Amino acid sequence: MTLHFGILFALLCAFATNLAFLYKHRGAAVAAKVDVRHPVASAVALFRSPWFAIGMLVAFGAWVFHVAALAMAPMSVVQVVLAGGLVLLAVMADRMFGFHLGLRQWLGLGAMAVGLALIAITQPAMHGSHSSYSLDAITAFEGGLLALGGLLIAGPRVMGAREEHHGLALGAAAGVLFGVSDVAIKAITGVVGMDGLFGIVTPWTLVAVIASIAAFYASARGLQDGEAVPVIAITGTAANVSCIAGGIIVFGDPMPGTAIGIAIQAFAFVLVVLAAALTPAPVRAARVAPAAA
Repeated sequence: MTLHFGILFALLCAFATNLAFLYKHRGAAVAAKVDVRHPVASAVALFRSPWFAIGMLVAFGAWVFHVAALAMAPMSVVQVVLAGGLVLLAVMADRMFGFHLGLRQWLGLGAMAVGLALIAITQPAMHGSHSSYSLDAITAFEGGLLALGGLLIAGPRVMGAREEHHGLALGAAAGVLFGVSDVAIKAITGVVGMDGLFGIVTPWTLVAVIASIAAFYASARGLQDGEAVPVIAITGTAANVSCIAGGIIVFGDPMPGTAIGIAIQAFAFVLVVLAAALTPAPVRAARVAPAAA
């Protein structure tokens, strides 16, 4: 029953997360550019936009659902459910926010749906929340993700990439950093389960806070520099891949026990990657007058 509640909270999180991103994009688009040299002024400028503030409020609700899901279900299961948020993103962007999605994007949605279904079917039965971890494994994993996130933030500008690619790189960096935070939060839920609320006093709380702050700025600037749907999609994909890998590497979530099951899951992940490549094609929102908004 606990696992079922965890999946329900993950579904609610997927809906709220993508709704929050779309609201934040609308607000960030009219705010001053995020400047890492002036973090406080940048944050104030973002929150002065009502749409961005609403998006952050919705995002906080999504975070509460996510923490609840991580406390009740294995991380890999939660992230597979959240990966379905790409479907929700496209539907909401098309129906609620005036984005046009072409055949390529809908094919991506179909590939995502099939991939997620195959992953769910081949997922071994799991009991409990799978919150125990090896200190060496989580330290190495989190350190590697932090390094990757920093490389994605600095890389495009250092290598002179085109401006439109900056937003995608920042979106990917934000997703990786959200993954760092989620893995840390999963570890905290295990410590709290053993030690009570005093378990919050752990180095992983600091890691989660730092990664979340960095992801906040990377995501906001990515939404300003890039197209909404591609940036949001790459952010979600990077976060999901990071967390699914974390569930297996850090928390020991099981993989299929047969060669056929492993092959099907490998094919399913290929479909998910294909969907991520198809869906974030350049799409633009319909122009909405400020008064109408």
